[in-house]
Amino acid sequence: MLTIRDISVKIGQVEAIRNFSMDVAPGSMIGLVGRNGAGKTTVMRAIMGLARLGNGSISFDGQNLEKIEVYRRPSLGLGYMPETRGLIPDLTVEENILLPTWVRPGVDSKAKLKLVYDIMPELVPMAGRKALLLSGGQQKLVALGRALTVGTRLLLLDEPFEGVAPALAQRLSEVISALRSESLSTIMSMSEITHSETLLDQIWRIERGANVSDIHA
Repeated sequence: MLTIRDISVKIGQVEAIRNFSMDVAPGSMIGLVGRNGAGKTTVMRAIMGLARLGNGSISFDGQNLEKIEVYRRPSLGLGYMPETRGLIPDLTVEENILLPTWVRPGVDSKAKLKLVYDIMPELVPMAGRKALLLSGGQQKLVALGRALTVGTRLLLLDEPFEGVAPALAQRLSEVISALRSESLSTIMSMSEITHSETLLDQIWRIERGANVSDIHA
C-alpha cells in the first residue's frame, strides 16, 4: 500500500532524514520506533506532503505522492494525528472532529461523526466543550477522531501514547486495536513500544534519520 524508498529530507541545513525506506502492507499495523529527534515525525510529515523530499520517493496505492498536492492527500484516505494534537482551542470537540469534512465536498459529515462516536463514545459528553478545556489525553482522543474522518486507508499516529496518563493510554490502545481491518493500515511512531507491542505486525527502527532495522513483531 505504502512504499517509501531512500527518502532524504532537510530541515534548514540539517539532514533530518537520510535514505530512509519502509514498506507498509494493506491492513497492517506498523511501529516506527526511535528516540526523540530520530526523524519519526519528519517521515510522517513527508508522507502528508508537509516536509519536502530532497531525494527518494513515496508511493501510495501505486501513485507517486509527490505529484499529489498536500490538500488532496486526505481524499486518498490518509489521516494524520500529529504529536502536538493540532486542535483549534476555541472550537468545540465536535467542531474539531468535523474540521476535515468541511473542506472535502461530498463527505457525509453526520456519518463520519457517528463513526467516531461509535468507536469512542466517551467523546459524546464532551462534544460541546472547547478543546482548550480538555486534558492532554482527552485531546489525543479528539485528534484521533479527527484523523478517522478522513483516514479510511492509512492512519499516521505520531506518538499517540506520549504524555498520556496510564488509564487513557490503555484506552487509546484499545481504540487503535479496534480499528484493525483488511483495508486500513496504521503507522504509529513511538519512542518506546510499551503500550502497543501486542498490536504491531512489524516494527521499523529509525536512528538519526536512517534505517536501523526492521523486525517482524
